[in-house]
Amino acid sequence: MATLANSVIDRSMRTASAALLEAGAQTQVASLQGVEALFFYRLDSAENARRQHVAAARLDRMAPLETLLDLPVDIPVPLALLDTGQRRAVRALPTGSADRDRTSVTRRAVRPASVDLAVVWASGVRQGLRDAGRFAPFCRRAMLLTRRPPRLDEALAEADFYGIGVFITSGDGIEMVLEPAAYRPQRHTAAAWCFVEELYQLLP
Repeated sequence: MATLANSVIDRSMRTASAALLEAGAQTQVASLQGVEALFFYRLDSAENARRQHVAAARLDRMAPLETLLDLPVDIPVPLALLDTGQRRAVRALPTGSADRDRTSVTRRAVRPASVDLAVVWASGVRQGLRDAGRFAPFCRRAMLLTRRPPRLDEALAEADFYGIGVFITSGDGIEMVLEPAAYRPQRHTAAAWCFVEELYQLLP
């Protein structure tokens, strides 16, 4: 998998996937969900600066993220409106994620980045479908194949069914032969936020 970290692969992938990426996308190779992938992401510069300014603690556990999702951003919520369990959860929030006084709590934390695309390196379509499939709840997904499959049309039809894009190494470059389906989450979840936070912790 070290090939994913190769600067030539990085540049070629950026060129091949340019139409899929938002302006300002950056790359990071990381192992998440038990799979190494090349992630194209955009940092929320305001949230990143806020966290640095307040020396915010890590925010990559499900419980505090679930608590934060129940709170509006930048709007004080009276503690009197919360039940005992909710008040206990608010008191346990990591430093920098919310402001709290004796009467109210105000959520400050939002997702520190957006992930546009995750690309896994695969020697075959089956591996690519399996590995890229792990990121289905979190972002747009694709596989980078080291060689062209013998029955390309069948492979593309199966990948298309799962919404997984296909890139193939071609000479000195990379060719996109199937565009990945757009990522359209039905709702915001703590798991998806946690995924972004785990990547955020690995950024330089």
